[in-house]
Amino acid sequence: MMKTTSVKSKKHFSIKKHKLKIFFLCSSLCPSLWCSAALANNALEKEQYSEKKIDKSDIQENKNDRPSMIGQTAPTDEKSIVVTGRHSYIDGVNRRAIGGGLMIKEDAPKSKSTITRDYIEKQTPGLNPMQLIALLPGVNSSDSDPMGLTGGHTSVRGMNEASMGYTLEGFPLNDIGNYAVYPQEIVDSENLSTIQVAQGSADLDSPTISAAGGVVNMYMIDPAKKMGGRANFTYGSYKTFRGFARFDTGEIGNSGTRAYFSFSDTHENLWRGPGTERKLHGEMKVVKEWGKDNRASLVVVGNNLNNYNTPSVNMASWDKYGIGVMGGPVSGTANTVYSSDYTGNTKANATYYRLHPNPFTNIYISAPTRLNLGHNMVLTETPYFWYGNGNGGGAYWTDMNKMSYGSQTMSGTVDGKNYGQTLLYEPSITKTYRPGAVTKWTWTKGINRLMVGYWFEYSNQRQTAPYSLIDENGNPYDKWGGGSNVILANGEKAEYRDTRTRTVIHTPFIGDSISLLNNKLTIDAGVKYSIIKRMGRNYLPDTSTGEVINQTYRAVLPTGSIRYKINDEHQLFFSVSTNYRVPMNSSLYDSGTYYAGSGYSNHAATGLKPETTISEEFGWRYQGKVINTSLTYFHYDFHNRLFSQTIIDPENPTSYYSTSINGGNQTTNGVDFEIGTRPIYNIRPYVSAEYIDARTKSNLMASGSGVSALLPTKGKFAPQTPRYQVGFGLDYDNGHIFGNFSLKYVGSQYSTFMNDEQVPSYVRMNIGGGYRFNSWGGLKSPTIRFNLANVTNKHYLNYASGVTTNAQYVKALNGQMVKGSAPTYGIASPFSAMMTLSTGF
Repeated sequence: MMKTTSVKSKKHFSIKKHKLKIFFLCSSLCPSLWCSAALANNALEKEQYSEKKIDKSDIQENKNDRPSMIGQTAPTDEKSIVVTGRHSYIDGVNRRAIGGGLMIKEDAPKSKSTITRDYIEKQTPGLNPMQLIALLPGVNSSDSDPMGLTGGHTSVRGMNEASMGYTLEGFPLNDIGNYAVYPQEIVDSENLSTIQVAQGSADLDSPTISAAGGVVNMYMIDPAKKMGGRANFTYGSYKTFRGFARFDTGEIGNSGTRAYFSFSDTHENLWRGPGTERKLHGEMKVVKEWGKDNRASLVVVGNNLNNYNTPSVNMASWDKYGIGVMGGPVSGTANTVYSSDYTGNTKANATYYRLHPNPFTNIYISAPTRLNLGHNMVLTETPYFWYGNGNGGGAYWTDMNKMSYGSQTMSGTVDGKNYGQTLLYEPSITKTYRPGAVTKWTWTKGINRLMVGYWFEYSNQRQTAPYSLIDENGNPYDKWGGGSNVILANGEKAEYRDTRTRTVIHTPFIGDSISLLNNKLTIDAGVKYSIIKRMGRNYLPDTSTGEVINQTYRAVLPTGSIRYKINDEHQLFFSVSTNYRVPMNSSLYDSGTYYAGSGYSNHAATGLKPETTISEEFGWRYQGKVINTSLTYFHYDFHNRLFSQTIIDPENPTSYYSTSINGGNQTTNGVDFEIGTRPIYNIRPYVSAEYIDARTKSNLMASGSGVSALLPTKGKFAPQTPRYQVGFGLDYDNGHIFGNFSLKYVGSQYSTFMNDEQVPSYVRMNIGGGYRFNSWGGLKSPTIRFNLANVTNKHYLNYASGVTTNAQYVKALNGQMVKGSAPTYGIASPFSAMMTLSTGF
C-alpha cells in the first residue's frame, strides 16, 4: 500500500592509510573480550537457564551442518528459521543468544546480521521492525514517534528503504509503485521470531525489484505445540496504551496442525502537534506438518491505522522553531507543526491538522509450502496476496472559478454551487491489489545443490486525488475523498492526479551450490533475469506523455560467492552480486495544477534510467564458544543512482510530493564490524561499527532552481550517508532480573549533492529492565518491565527526507550562479517511558 508517493509525502581501489584506522579501532575491542574467555567458559558450565537446565546439546543455531546457499529466503527453507536452544520462556527468551540476541552463528557466503527474540522481547512492545534493527552494522534507523506508528526510515550502507527489499514470511512488503516501506503495518513484535539484514544483496529468490542495497527478511514464530498463549499491557508517555493477546491452539488432535490468533490495539497522542493515533492489528498463522519434511502454513496479517501526518521541516524552520509551537502555520520558515485550531474558511487554515489525516488499511496473506518430492528433491511454493488502501490528506486553497481540466478552464461546483475562493480537502488515495508467487525446485545430489525457480507478480494500483468540501469545523466530510466532490463543467470530478498502473513481473532464476573439502569450501553461483513491465494510464487530459504509458525494463543479474571454513571457529567469505531498481511509477505521469504554456506543475520523467549496482564483499568471521565477531569490507559501483526528492508546490506549500531523480554514478567503499558474546556471568555485550566513503561520480543538473545548469557535484560525498556509525548493546539476565542498555552514534549526513547542508551527528540512548516472576497457577513467567527511549531527551534531526542538489547559491560549470532549494528533514522522537505487564497462560 502506498501513501507518500502521493502529492503529499557505487572499480576496486587502494585503501588509504587513514581508512585503515577504523579496522584497528574495531579490532582493538577484541583483546579485552578474549582475555575473559577462560572465566566465561567456566561460567557457561555452571549457568542455569530458564526454569530448567540446558546442556550444550541444546545450543544450536542451525538445523543441520550444511551451509547456507544463495537463494534461501522462504520461511520453509532449512536455515531461514533460526533455532537458539530448546529451553526458553513463554516469550521465546532463552538467555543464551549472542550479544543479547543481536547476533547468531552465521555461515552465509555474504554479510548478514540477525536479531532474535532475546533482543526483540526486551524492547518496547509493538516497536516496528525498523526500530528493532537500529543497532546492526550499517543500519541507520530513524523514527518520528516513540511507538513507531507514524512509520520511519532506514538506510543501510547509505541506501534507504526504497533501495532495500523487505519481506515477511517470504512475500514482498515494499510498495510496488515507489518501493516505500511502512513498518508500522507489518507485524506485531510479539510474533516476530527473527529479523535478518543482508547488507550487501538480496538472495536469488527474494521477491523484490528494489533491492539494489540488500534485503531485510522477517520471520514469524510458529504456533506452540501446546495450547496456551500470552498477553501484555503497556502504558506510558503521550497517553500511550497498548494491549496484545495471542491464543495458541496447540496441536489439533493428531492432525499435525496447529495455529495462533493474535490481536493488538494501540493508542498514542502525537508528541509534535495535535492529533491522536490508533492502530488495530490482527495476525494468524496456521502450520500443518506431515510425512518427511512436508510443511504448509498460512499467514494472514490485517492492519488498520488512523493517524495524522506530521510535516517535514527545512533547516530554516528547524533553526527558528525547533520541534514547533502548537497552532502555527506551515509555510516557508514558519512553524514546524500543524495548527490545532480552525478559525474559518481561510487560506491560513490549510495547515489545520484535521485536514491532514493518514488513514490506511492493509491485508497480507501468504501460504509458504514445502513439499518433499523424494529423490532429494524439494518444491517450495510461496503464493501471496497484498492489499492496501490508504491516503495522505491535505488542504488546498483555490478559486473554483479558475479551476481547469487540463488546458480547458471551467468552473467547479459542489452540488451545483460555486463557492469562489475556498479551502478544499485534497486526499491522495492509493489502492493496490497485488497477487504473486515464488516457486522454487531444489535438488541435492552429494556435494551439489541445484535450484531453479520463478517469481511472478501482477499488481493493479489506482491513485487518485479528488477535491471535496470541508464542514464548518474544518473537517473533511469524508476523509477518503468521497461525498461532496468538486465537479467541473464537463461533469468530470476535479483531481490533482488520476492514474492507474499495472505492473507485471517475470523473474526466472537458477543457482548452484557445491560443497568441497568436507564442507570447508562452499561455492555458490546463480543468475536471475528480471522483466518488469509497467502499463499505465493517466486520466488527466493534455498531459506531456499522452494518456497511455508503457514501460518495460529488463536486466540479467548474476551473483556468486565463496565461503571457506578455516576451522570450526574461523571462516572467510567473498561475494559479488548485481542488482537493480527501476524508477517509481509516479515518474511516469504528469500531475498537479495545469498552467497554460508550461503544462502540469509535476512533470513526468519517463526518461529516467534504472539504478544498477555491482557490489563486492570480503569478510572474516570468528565464531567461538563465547565470542562471535564479523569484519566485512564492501565496495559498490552505482550507475544512474536513484534518489527520492521532495517537491513543494510553490503555490501551496502544504502540498508536496515525492519523485525519483537520477543522481548519476556513485562509488562506495566501507567496512562493517560487529562483535558479541554469549553470557559472561549473565552479561552479554554487543558492538557494531561502520566506516563508509561514498562519492558521487557525476556532475548533476540543478534541481528546483528554474534553470538548466550542471553543478560541480563530481567527487562530493553522497547524501543520506553517515560516514561513521557505532552501536553498543549490553544485556543482563539472571533468569529473574534483566536489564539492557543501547547506544547508537550516527555521524553527520549530507542532504544535498553539493554538500552545503547536512543533518548533524547525534547519539541516542535507550534503557530497559524488569523482573520475571516464577510461574504461578495458570500464569507462566509473569513479567513486569520498563523501557526508556532517548533518555537524554535530545531534540534532533535524524533523516534527510527530501534531497536536493544544492541548498545555497552555487556557481555552475558554465559560470552561472544557481539558487539553492531547501532540503527537508524528519525530526526524531523524544524521551518516552513505557511500563509493561505480561504473562503467558
